[in-house]
Amino acid sequence: MSAPTLKALVHTMRHEADGIVSVEFRPATAGVSFPAFAAGSHIDLHLPNGLVRSYSLCNPCSDSGRYVVGVLNDRASRGGSKFVHQQLRVGQVIDISAPRNNFELHEDAPKSVLVAGGIGVTPIFCMLQRLVALGRPVEVVYCARTHREAAFVEPITALAAEAKVPVTWHFDDEQGGPPKLAQLLEGRGADSHFYCCGPTPMLDAFEKACEQLGYANAHIERFAAVVVESPVETHGFEVVCEKSGQTVPVPGGKSILDALIDAGLNPDHSCKEGVCGACETAVLDFDGELDHQDGILTKIERQSGKTMMICVSRCTGKRLVLDV
Repeated sequence: MSAPTLKALVHTMRHEADGIVSVEFRPATAGVSFPAFAAGSHIDLHLPNGLVRSYSLCNPCSDSGRYVVGVLNDRASRGGSKFVHQQLRVGQVIDISAPRNNFELHEDAPKSVLVAGGIGVTPIFCMLQRLVALGRPVEVVYCARTHREAAFVEPITALAAEAKVPVTWHFDDEQGGPPKLAQLLEGRGADSHFYCCGPTPMLDAFEKACEQLGYANAHIERFAAVVVESPVETHGFEVVCEKSGQTVPVPGGKSILDALIDAGLNPDHSCKEGVCGACETAVLDFDGELDHQDGILTKIERQSGKTMMICVSRCTGKRLVLDV
């Protein structure tokens, strides 16, 4: 089953940059409060066209009574961001999820370095506001293709000036190409925590740069699951559901999640794309290896074999035991 949703009123929509709008949601019912959230959290929008899409919260986590997201009108949109830009309007009421956090901010780190790529600035902006409020050491690297396509530049500039936070700006059209992250991040201290949200090529470059520089505390959030050519997508196996006592066959071409639903089980789920975290399930035992296809788990979490996103990930063996 999908997790319980909240009724949210579209209170305000603002143009933030070329192709980017912010949407402020407030509780649709008087006297009802939204759950609190931590920096790095996201919510799922259950859009009237039937799609479910995840967006990071960008307003201060000290806010009570509102959630704000930023949405890029993605040229490769499969219907989510296009609907937000073209059809979502102030005054509409839609279902949203409670906040979830797969991009946790370590607030007590000696120093935090926040790296934003394009619309990936949304959770980064939220983190910046939180760290400034706490008086913690922080630095920002903000990259975008052009200045016109960079959202929240003015409030970030004002906040950084007031709090004396160093900000490095990189606009591809002005610099003649994408950022060289290894150069931008060097000398920041091995005990610092580094955070990056942005398009896949930038995240890959960020992980490579942090590994090259010996930065162990590197954290990322992806917009989409990593596309991997996986031969096991056509490989069938069985899932032993420890809690329910059922054994469910998962044929090639069908996800674990869909197989469990067809068998009458109701695991939590939302996006079905491996990016929201709603279907994360504990793994108790397995044959072969886990074939992770999500955009959430870190390399260490994947190697541990303790958890998986059952909407996209699979098993290379014949048997998988889940805490379902």
